[in-house]
Amino acid sequence: MVQDLTSDSQVLAARKYADREGKLSVHADWRVAVPENIRDVSQYPLANLTGEERNIVSCDATTLVDLIRKRVHTSHEVLTAFVKAAVVAQDATNCLTEIFTAEGFKRATELDKYLEETGNVVGPLHGLPVSIKDHIKIEGLDTSTGYIGWAYKTVADKDALVVDILKRAGAVLYVKTQNPQTLLSLETNNNVFGRTVNPFNRQLTSGGSSGGESALIACHGSPLGVGTDIGGSIRIPAAHCGLYGLKGSVARLPHAGLLGTHDGMEAIIGCVGPLATSARDLELFCRVMLDAKPWLVEPPLVEMPWKRDIARGSDLPEKLSIGILFDDGVVAPHPPIAQELRRYKDALIAAGHDVIEWYPLDHQLGWDLIVKLYLLDGGKEYHETILGAGETEVPQTQWLLNHAKGRAPYTPAQSFRLNAERELFRSKALAHWNATQQRTATGRPVDVILCPVASTLAPPHDTTIWWGYSSQWNLLDLPGVVFPVGKFKADTHITYPAFAPPRNDVEKFIQGQWNPQTYDNAPISLQLVGRRHNEERLLAMLNVVERAVPRKVAVNGVKKI
Repeated sequence: MVQDLTSDSQVLAARKYADREGKLSVHADWRVAVPENIRDVSQYPLANLTGEERNIVSCDATTLVDLIRKRVHTSHEVLTAFVKAAVVAQDATNCLTEIFTAEGFKRATELDKYLEETGNVVGPLHGLPVSIKDHIKIEGLDTSTGYIGWAYKTVADKDALVVDILKRAGAVLYVKTQNPQTLLSLETNNNVFGRTVNPFNRQLTSGGSSGGESALIACHGSPLGVGTDIGGSIRIPAAHCGLYGLKGSVARLPHAGLLGTHDGMEAIIGCVGPLATSARDLELFCRVMLDAKPWLVEPPLVEMPWKRDIARGSDLPEKLSIGILFDDGVVAPHPPIAQELRRYKDALIAAGHDVIEWYPLDHQLGWDLIVKLYLLDGGKEYHETILGAGETEVPQTQWLLNHAKGRAPYTPAQSFRLNAERELFRSKALAHWNATQQRTATGRPVDVILCPVASTLAPPHDTTIWWGYSSQWNLLDLPGVVFPVGKFKADTHITYPAFAPPRNDVEKFIQGQWNPQTYDNAPISLQLVGRRHNEERLLAMLNVVERAVPRKVAVNGVKKI
């Protein structure tokens, strides 16, 4: 139980914990004791599954909807397999918040009956289990969002738009997943349910703020999850847990119906997006969302239907021009990440693609700007929400809010100037991208940027201090997709090059973190960044890159599709 809370807060946290345990107790026969001293718990959720159930949870979402449609498996059978795994995933990683499996099984039974009687599916996700990040509203469920003060006071009166679309597409919802206090964190820890850990090494973080989703999916407890991203909150968890994750451009995918501090802030807006076990599942999610025409319901969205032919690569050149960012100029990535970037460079060149170095554009300046835009009020609302409920800031919350410590809220005039600075930064970045045509062999600007997701693999808890490889693209509103490339093993006896002298205190700290044993068994992932509103093309280019460079090792037991 979390300490340093007032008695009332402790009572509320204990009540939420007890409620969750009560819902899980229905599945007591499916739970598995996970020894505390075991670091890698990623395979424990498979222990109580039948052979057929193991096959089910090893399928990606695209395969599952096809198997259900063809009546190879019923929706009820599929949900049973994932619930059995999710129950153990919770015991192993503390990834769940709201449990509503009874409602999920009821819906699965209805869908099976409909398919049996009509021979038709209700939609493109018919019978597919989908997990949902806690702060995304589901009608009738509590939405505490990592705040003790919101527990039992934020029961949703309607579904978020993304949830409504999922339901109408035939998805089966059954659990919500952990997010951190404030949501504004790249680790997942709060005073309501505690910390979510990485299933591949529980001494490391699962990432944030969609860290419950990443841990659950990596443990085979969900085939497809919905997260949100305002500074890396889909991509970092996906990377740390060896998954695929997509942050789209703000104006495309629906994000109405989220609950969080600073609702209404327009300076930097979070994006809804998928986490999954295959790249094609990201495309499936986006296609379902945009085929529903969400712009007819959510005013900020642009009318931009999903272009399926482009997602399949119809407009790609035969050979891509790729810019590789090896170092953002602030913090050099740890050796395993740098090694993978070099491997990808060599393989892409060997495949005939045009590869140049992407020169970093003011990542420190970008961070200094975006953190001001995150905290326009000096962190006032965050502080009031936390302290008003008698709870304390968890370490990552404290680290982030310290960026505005002692500063008064910005005035409207100051906020206007910051918005102007943001747009100037975006214009400069666009010109920077376009100027690469002077260095490519094709004579056109690079098609895509290949870069790290973070400066480290999944780090030890409470040590994430550099967001520059992820937040930069939120500031620029560019889509980014994360994909797994392997898993780090500390006993490979590779001699890595020595670090260059640190350029700043942040880099000095992160260099000091490097110890192969610390990161043993952590997934290694990379990121592709594309042009604004070009999610289809980005996913098509990911397919090209993955075909050119074979993954060295399976990350989570799911075969590459």
